[in-house]
Amino acid sequence: MKKSLSFLMMLVLVIGMLAACGPQREAQPENTDKDNGTGDNQAEEPKPEKLVVWEDTDKGIALKPAIESFEKEYGIKVEFKELGMADKIRDQLRLDGPAGNAPDVVTLPHDQIGQVVTEGLLQEIKVDDSVLDTFTESSISAQMYDGKLYGLPKATETPVFIYNKALMEKAPETMDELYTQAKELTTGGQYGFLALFDNFYFAHGPIAGMGGYVFNEKDGALDREDVGLNNEGAVEGAEFIKKWYSEGLFPKGIIGESGGAAMDGLFNEGKAASVMNGPWALQGMKDAGIDVGVSVMPKLSNGEPVKTFMGVKGWNVTAFTKNPYWATKLVEHITNEENAKIRFEKTQEIPPVKSLIEDPVIADNEAAKAVAEQSQYAVPMPNIPEMAEVWGPMASALQTIATGKAEPKAALDDAVKTIKTNIETNHPAK
Repeated sequence: MKKSLSFLMMLVLVIGMLAACGPQREAQPENTDKDNGTGDNQAEEPKPEKLVVWEDTDKGIALKPAIESFEKEYGIKVEFKELGMADKIRDQLRLDGPAGNAPDVVTLPHDQIGQVVTEGLLQEIKVDDSVLDTFTESSISAQMYDGKLYGLPKATETPVFIYNKALMEKAPETMDELYTQAKELTTGGQYGFLALFDNFYFAHGPIAGMGGYVFNEKDGALDREDVGLNNEGAVEGAEFIKKWYSEGLFPKGIIGESGGAAMDGLFNEGKAASVMNGPWALQGMKDAGIDVGVSVMPKLSNGEPVKTFMGVKGWNVTAFTKNPYWATKLVEHITNEENAKIRFEKTQEIPPVKSLIEDPVIADNEAAKAVAEQSQYAVPMPNIPEMAEVWGPMASALQTIATGKAEPKAALDDAVKTIKTNIETNHPAK
């Protein structure tokens, strides 16, 4: 009797276990699509009543159409106000964030990202690869810090080759060709080519094109320990810079803080056939009555492009938003192809959107096309905090080279030594 009862109980237990594993108990897949902007799981993310954006001064005219289409598509109200992008937005975010008054989205120059992330003001965003593929690789890398993405790019700028069509028929294809032309055109207060090569922002072009670099990349992040500003390529680039000064092809007046104004004055007076300058200078040139031509920088003697520094303005999600998913969706929306094109038409800011480079709106605009093409060769300014220690020592080195007070190798060795010392002192390793 006991054996029969035990067998019956065992049979009931087995049936119960099988029932628990039956199809009526099939577990629902866990939702793993909650990360900021990953996927399109709108039903799982409550919509906020509104989002707040801080835009750059005088650029709201380009943001309004993007906001209107976002509101229509998603039913979320978006408010914005304009602040100076270079400093006001960052400084105000430092105050308003902890006070609970921060916006959801801000626009910042990419070279501030490292510092504001370190201060805890921005948060990482995650978007589909299809979104990332919309933009040029360099503009996306500019929005990265320590291997993580902190925004999407809205506009890019970089120095290009600008020439006076009355003095130079067309842009030369190589710097060697330009050098020859400059020697022929430089006489009696007239100059063939001018550049602010004592300023590292501009000097980076030939130095990097010859093989120098600021910080090498390691495991998807910039390595502050690996500074390449006195390697063989960097010295070659500095030698190239030196000859323009030592051979009298550049006037002494364009060295130092007043150099930019002096160079602009010479070009706008018709005393310089060509310059290396940014798109920000074009309006002044046109106002002066100069018929300008704009092109990518001529290639270096090693066949490499002049690797100019590039600045990228981006849209970033703040660390203080209560709606990171929808803030990311807004960033995706205002940087898409349609809205990037509208922004260019209204502000002339060059979008780093690959499909627009060949679009007639840019392809038929000589200056915009030149900036877009040059941006493909350009290097985003390093956005790690340690970059602050590079500008001063490199400016000093370049000025001693330009004035003949030091040879390139010695000047760059001193600069790198100072840079590394300052990094160790001001940015202790974690």
